[in-house]
Amino acid sequence: MHDTTDGPRPAVELQGVVKRFGDRSGTEVTAVDDLDLTIADGEFFSLLGPSGCGKTTTLRMIAGLELPTAGSIRIHGEEMGLRPPNRRPVNTVFQNYALFPHMTVAKNIGFGLEMRKVPTGDRAELIDWAIQLVEMGALAHRKPGQLSGGQQQRVALARALVNRPEVLLLDEPLGALDLKLRQQMQHELKTLQREVGITFVYVTHDQEEAVTMSDRIGVMHDGRLLQVDTPEAIYERPTTRFVADFIGQSNFLEATVASADEVVLANGQRLRLSSDSPSGEAVAVTVRPERLTVHRRGEAPAGLHHLEGRVEMVTYMGNAIVYGIGIDWMHLDVRCPATLAVERRDVGDEVTVSFEPRHAAVVTG
Repeated sequence: MHDTTDGPRPAVELQGVVKRFGDRSGTEVTAVDDLDLTIADGEFFSLLGPSGCGKTTTLRMIAGLELPTAGSIRIHGEEMGLRPPNRRPVNTVFQNYALFPHMTVAKNIGFGLEMRKVPTGDRAELIDWAIQLVEMGALAHRKPGQLSGGQQQRVALARALVNRPEVLLLDEPLGALDLKLRQQMQHELKTLQREVGITFVYVTHDQEEAVTMSDRIGVMHDGRLLQVDTPEAIYERPTTRFVADFIGQSNFLEATVASADEVVLANGQRLRLSSDSPSGEAVAVTVRPERLTVHRRGEAPAGLHHLEGRVEMVTYMGNAIVYGIGIDWMHLDVRCPATLAVERRDVGDEVTVSFEPRHAAVVTG
């Protein structure tokens, strides 16, 4: 897949990047396969995908911790080639933070500056800037063992940012935190990125993290980049079945392409939906559960797509009710708000499920 971004000089460019590893039997395994990607300057970009999809290997190649088997990696137009990690304009934040346990917060943050022999006065000023940036001023003299997980994560961020990298690489940095703290840190990370204006390249398998924080997302699977777009576009207009299924929940209606703007469902119903696939090709129509509406049988408004079925399961989830609807050729999940204004359905009710054409997308794969 090829991706380009219009505008100023890109922060990161990968062109035809391939990474192969040899296993013990001598067989080569392709971790990243012919990847093209352009990340804009100042962008919060997330690489999203399941374990083993190649996202961390891609990040490590940008960092110089792995060298590509083939292809080109450029940062602000400069070819990285064989340039070692310490000579690249990047810093990396890892999931385990990698803080020195015997050093204070301030000394951990200033370690890289000291190694670069930054003058003492300048170093103190930069350390203070970074400490204030992550709101750790009151804890500057503590050691990592005296800090919570969220506080340690802030120190790791400050240590990376104090070096003023052109690109900050983040490899699952919130993975070790509990859910509530992780959600809090998602907001703080995005706010911090906007404040410093540095390009963030963020690796995660967590869909919520990617959707919450990113300007754009690249979804990876089996070493390939399947789709690059805004969070909204990837959620509302996925191009493949894997992307639709990986980002949130979705229903899939098996279909066949009839023409460039029409598909035929397995039950013979025709839907006016555009597709790039050739006529006769098997595809699926994807619709999110919350985009479907349940009506009494035969009472759905005109102008919508309709499917007839029977309620097979009702699941109360606090703020929503999920109905499992069986139709003669498949099963649908429908998510409705759990409000008093919405009429409840019971198991066994005959119903009509409707959706607007704009809330459906044709996907392949």
